[in-house]
Amino acid sequence: MFFTKLSWPFLTRFLLFLFFALLTVLVFPSSSAMTVEEIETKLKNKDNHLLSTENKFKAFMETYGKNYTTREEYLRRLGIFADNIIMALKHQMLDPSAIHGVTQFSDLTPEEFQKVYTRAHGLLVPSSNEFPAAPPLKAESLPESFDWREKGAVTEVKTQGMCGACWAFSTIGVLEGAHFLATGKLLNLSEQQLVDCDNKCDINDKKACDNGCYGGLMTNAYNYLMEAGGVEEEATYPYTANRGECKFDKNKIAVRVSNFSNIPADEDQIAAYLVKQGPLAVGVNAIYMQTYIGGVSCPYICGKKLNHGVLLVGYGTKGFSILRLGNKPYWIIKNSWGKHWGEHGYFKICRGYNMCGVNTLVSTAMVSH
Repeated sequence: MFFTKLSWPFLTRFLLFLFFALLTVLVFPSSSAMTVEEIETKLKNKDNHLLSTENKFKAFMETYGKNYTTREEYLRRLGIFADNIIMALKHQMLDPSAIHGVTQFSDLTPEEFQKVYTRAHGLLVPSSNEFPAAPPLKAESLPESFDWREKGAVTEVKTQGMCGACWAFSTIGVLEGAHFLATGKLLNLSEQQLVDCDNKCDINDKKACDNGCYGGLMTNAYNYLMEAGGVEEEATYPYTANRGECKFDKNKIAVRVSNFSNIPADEDQIAAYLVKQGPLAVGVNAIYMQTYIGGVSCPYICGKKLNHGVLLVGYGTKGFSILRLGNKPYWIIKNSWGKHWGEHGYFKICRGYNMCGVNTLVSTAMVSH
């Protein structure tokens, strides 16, 4: 009786997921990381598999300018690198429409990666009555594909460095786009002002406060900027990837935030707001992003717990997905991990399935200058 209540498309996806999950476990069984001593012994004994991995590791170090000060640290990172190659293969099997492999983060454990480059404890999702909700827009007659980069509303990909300030980059990206729509001028605005000066807390959770390199929330940042008066340009308040003393100067304000709102958790509405009001701040679950190289990420399963703030800049229609049985729409997302990550700093993810929680925490802002 249970199965008669389920649609065949759902059953197909569910069975496909079970099949590939089982296959992944059988082909790539979980194993604890090797100790430094075990790695050293295997290298001395000329273990072919590890020697091959070490050659890849040395190429990785050269490509990304990695340098480890001690033999012990080198061996420890080699072991992590070997584990991450297996993780990338698992991700490839579970997310076959994307390309996964070695990235600049391949010498970090998942815990290190989350702590430094995302918000490890997750982005808080405000309740529906916490902040102003955007009124629904007409979603008919939207273009088949759309990209704000082509219209000049998006600055170059930035690099947050070893600082968990993704929330600040997401917020600033919205303001840069909104200012462009209002004035026709694209300004490079200051993330560092938010990192140094914004201590704003969520109105319902006083422990959920913007905290520089240790995480924050885009909606908190809008509130801070409305109270502070606005944001400076990058040129007057440059990024350092560290939290320092607040040096905000009201006389140097370039853009003022007049209001903001949360977009309904409906991907047609998200597309409508994107086209009509500019790039949007979005929260995602970044579990597959440590190994992402390119393509459209459309995994068989992805958690909805949000831990990374990004900028939604466009959408397309022809991202192939085996799971969704053909060409399906996707979102185009600007990240803050530099141009060497992903598709020159960008990420594509399935549209229309709330993939990795992408429609859960979406916001826009209105500006004046």
